[in-house]
Amino acid sequence: MRSLSLPLALTARLSPVVVLAAAGWALSSGPFAATPAADDGGTRKSEGESPTAPATAAVSKTYDSAPAPCDSLGTKTIKSLVPGAKTAGKEIQSTDSKLRRTCSWNALKGYDYRWLDVSFEITESDDAALKSFKDRVADKSGGGDVPGIGDAGYSVVNLTTEDKQQTREGVVLVRVSNALVSITYSGSDFESKKAPDTDEINKGAIKAAKEAVAALEDGQKG
Repeated sequence: MRSLSLPLALTARLSPVVVLAAAGWALSSGPFAATPAADDGGTRKSEGESPTAPATAAVSKTYDSAPAPCDSLGTKTIKSLVPGAKTAGKEIQSTDSKLRRTCSWNALKGYDYRWLDVSFEITESDDAALKSFKDRVADKSGGGDVPGIGDAGYSVVNLTTEDKQQTREGVVLVRVSNALVSITYSGSDFESKKAPDTDEINKGAIKAAKEAVAALEDGQKG
């Protein structure tokens, strides 16, 4: 039996997952109200000049915490997208599990390799989520909008080749109020050295994104 020589990039993905970098959004609290300066001596305010405290506008957030990512997809979907993977998935350690959570599934069945990530990230406001969504879309140009999912959806598929081995990766980004859902789905065939079709990877990533968004919204209802 001949042994498989995995490309370096895929070998790294099959290794133990590295702790996520703390590069997400950081919540920032609003400034405290400034302490008024003391009166100089006997100066007194008239009855109509009572000081008013500065208004502190509390930002209303739809989502306060990220749901359990490994529970966001149905067993049938996992088996379909990542044949041979353990359906329980593996949650990646996060610097702040309340705000950022990711689950991964990967498996090599025969010569076919698949990898799937589902990530949830909670930002401080809808505006912050919108800005981050736009920045990410700009960073992954070349894709297109995904209608009918969240407040905004975007997908892009890219093909890479390393040591004559092709890998096709699809990314779907979704904004839902102040939450961001990110799906990464990739595949390779180590016998033919070819990658799955663009349509297969794109549709698989979008399917996972729809289920993940539904899980996010259902969690909010609960």
